[in-house]
Amino acid sequence: MKLILLSGGSGKRLWPLSNKSRPKQFLKILRNKKNNQLESMVQRVWNQLRSVNLENSTYVAIGKAQIGILQNQLGSDIPIIIEPEMRDTFPAVALAASFLYSKVNIPLDEIVCVLPTDSYVDEQFYMKIKDLENVLIDSGADLALVGTKPAFPSEKYGYIIPEQRQESLELPYVTVKGFKEKPSKNQAEKLIQDKAFWNCGVFAFKLSYVISILHKNGWPIKYEELIEQYGQLPKVSFDYEVLEKSNNIVMVEYEGIWKDLGTWNTLAEEIDECLLGEGMIHHSANTNVINELNTPVVVLGLSNIIVVRSPDGILISDKSKSTELKGLIKYADERPMYEERHWGWYRVLDYSKIEPGREALTKKIAIQSGKNISYQSHNKRREVWTIISGEGAFVLDDKLFHVKPDDVLEIPIGAKHSIKAITDLELIEVQIGSELIEEDISVICVSWEEIEEYLSFVGERTPSSRNEKGAAQ
Repeated sequence: MKLILLSGGSGKRLWPLSNKSRPKQFLKILRNKKNNQLESMVQRVWNQLRSVNLENSTYVAIGKAQIGILQNQLGSDIPIIIEPEMRDTFPAVALAASFLYSKVNIPLDEIVCVLPTDSYVDEQFYMKIKDLENVLIDSGADLALVGTKPAFPSEKYGYIIPEQRQESLELPYVTVKGFKEKPSKNQAEKLIQDKAFWNCGVFAFKLSYVISILHKNGWPIKYEELIEQYGQLPKVSFDYEVLEKSNNIVMVEYEGIWKDLGTWNTLAEEIDECLLGEGMIHHSANTNVINELNTPVVVLGLSNIIVVRSPDGILISDKSKSTELKGLIKYADERPMYEERHWGWYRVLDYSKIEPGREALTKKIAIQSGKNISYQSHNKRREVWTIISGEGAFVLDDKLFHVKPDDVLEIPIGAKHSIKAITDLELIEVQIGSELIEEDISVICVSWEEIEEYLSFVGERTPSSRNEKGAAQ
């Protein structure tokens, strides 16, 4: 069985910590009880998959903008399937299926299981995932799901309506009659009376099933071709496009802990500390403060609220109203003020428009030891870097230098440049130009090995262009 971990998202539900570059599954606010370190949802899921020996069978479906943060948190060797743009879960699953079929050469009768990253479960949940393979084979169904008994009449979860239970030779399962997405409270109460289950967002199928859907609709089944036509796929959920149109679905019941950490209200219930970051809570009950900045937040005499402070903004909300955030927030689509990359992170300190056609942006950048920024150039801005701490190897227009604290590095418009951290390195970057956007990057090389090979090639062609004085080893 192969697993597809869906890791997309727009970052609106948990604003201001989450944004389009750091969706909710990458927020490090859950406590790992084994090592007492803070971890993200995606790190928690990956560790649980590893505990039941499923990580080597798992691929992560992810958007281009989130590759860096995924590699920062899970490592650069994680198998990934890159979505060229964010659409919805059906296009993401279809692309993953075509990748497994035409790039990895997975047999058509292989079982594929798709699961989310924002479910809060215990390790037994992933043992239930393993059961889906036998259930599909035993039942002859097109799809197999995981459901759990509702703890309360939720209006924000999807429900699986069962038909009857089958006691097979292998495993018990339930045939599925239908679905109800986000019912009213009265409808939810009636669904619970009728023995409906919460939909845990997990579905398994034979690879041939989704490949046949692509073929039936005239969409490419080869990965490279589907990538080219990805923007033409319907922007709909897998539930809408596939589940609700199938009449041969079964479900297995999971009896452990399950929670969708999709809002601040539900997420706060799983955060061990009431206060994360600088600040104080006094004379307040059931109140959480999450502060990513260095200046303190103080809450006095306010109960049942969530206070979140990040470089992107400040949220103060009654916990019961936090579910309304996604529909209200317009700021989530603005430039992220904090991003994690495969090499470290950066935080925007200041941005201003000096005059028409002239902007200034200041960042603090942290690069982990042994990591590097790609060899790149910009067409609309010049940059000045001031090394705060650490040592590194700096490349400017094919010349290599050793850099240390207090060094000031000037990078003209169009100049090729990169830096590698020999030790953990921090610098202040000041950009000045006509349009300061992340897209103004022309990448020449990505890894340091590629950069060294490129410099060697350039040096062989024009030996006098290399500046060996002070070159980093």
